[in-house]
Amino acid sequence: MGARSAESYTDAELVGGIAEIEQAIRAARMEQLRLIAEVERRRLFVEQGARSMSVWLQSLLNVDSHDAKTRIRVAGDVQETSAEDGPQLPDLPATAAALTEGAIGLEHAKVISQCKRNLLESSRGHDLAKVDAILADHATRMCPRDLAKLADRIRYMLDNDGAHRDEEAQYEARELHYATARDGMLVIKARLDREAGAKFVEAIRPLSAPRPEVDGQKDPRTTGQRNADGFAAMVDIVLDSDQMPRTGGQRPHLNVTIDFDDLKRNLRQAAKEGMPGTLGATEQSITAENIRRIACDCEVLPTDLGGGSLPLDVGMSQRTAPTHIRAALLHRDGACAFPDCDRPPGTPQAHQIVHWVDGGPTEINNMVMTCPHHHRTIHNQHWKIKMKEGRPVFIPPTSVDRSRTPRSGGKALPAAYRENLRDLIPTPRVPEGTL
Repeated sequence: MGARSAESYTDAELVGGIAEIEQAIRAARMEQLRLIAEVERRRLFVEQGARSMSVWLQSLLNVDSHDAKTRIRVAGDVQETSAEDGPQLPDLPATAAALTEGAIGLEHAKVISQCKRNLLESSRGHDLAKVDAILADHATRMCPRDLAKLADRIRYMLDNDGAHRDEEAQYEARELHYATARDGMLVIKARLDREAGAKFVEAIRPLSAPRPEVDGQKDPRTTGQRNADGFAAMVDIVLDSDQMPRTGGQRPHLNVTIDFDDLKRNLRQAAKEGMPGTLGATEQSITAENIRRIACDCEVLPTDLGGGSLPLDVGMSQRTAPTHIRAALLHRDGACAFPDCDRPPGTPQAHQIVHWVDGGPTEINNMVMTCPHHHRTIHNQHWKIKMKEGRPVFIPPTSVDRSRTPRSGGKALPAAYRENLRDLIPTPRVPEGTL
């Protein structure tokens, strides 16, 4: 195929050519595995001055140690062995045959080889031929990841005790570490056992799903960003739960400290002149602009400070969005009043149209319910919100819409549905002679 340019091939030739080359590569890989097994049998790596077969193969092929060990292990499982009465079948004959035909790849064989070792360790080797046949057959139709799940299922059926020991070992090996990087971001590294891992996936999956398309535009976030947003939303839900253990009579919460005068400055002044705030948990700085967003829906604890920033007096905390107002906002706006928002992940947040630090009242006509994403969008892009006939109207900035055409927000109310569908409702006929 190399004698022709790829552009000269028909569609069928391209598809067939890719498949044929992959099959040829796999068949060549099997031949390489036979040679690797023979080199190990002859211990040629010793003559080459290498301390092990793995180190020798790693140097010869310029691969990493994990890849070299995998090839050596699989080679031993699919290679015929010599005996006085003639050659003996390999430990995994079905896998060897599939590799020779180019029907499966090295990663498939690696899964089957590992399953074999797990069964031999549990003295279940008498089932090996059947397991090899089943897995080799399914490997021709499954990707290595799905094949590993099937092998795992077989192992659990045949070696429940060994599987249970592995689960206990995974639980003992669990770990989660977090640290604040020099740039202020929190870095998390974790290894979770199967049960905890499944719980985490179930919790974060719906919270990190892509947002629905708007005007044909897909969610611009990367997978990593969506997972980060989902994790942040999950933390919001946890902190909002009454089941969290209390410290000093308080539920866990995000504690932010800032001078009240800096908080009251308008956003542009705060960005240029105002002192930043401080995040209590990590002691990291945070801009006054972001604190204004957080402060839309929070509890405020005023504290008078004297010399040396020592507290002189602490007032009563006041929540900017009491329970009854949040209930009314949810009824009017749904989870998010922002135009075209389809309930993205996160705990709803009450945004104040005129911020309370600027004298805005804590009442329903001065507040709208938003999701975390659009709450941040409103503050960062400086959207304006006005109330029209009791419903929020969003006015985009010039960076979004030069004409700044107002957009209706909130969810449709039953009364609006009735008004829009009035013409579709048949008028009941009154029988003649009926008063």
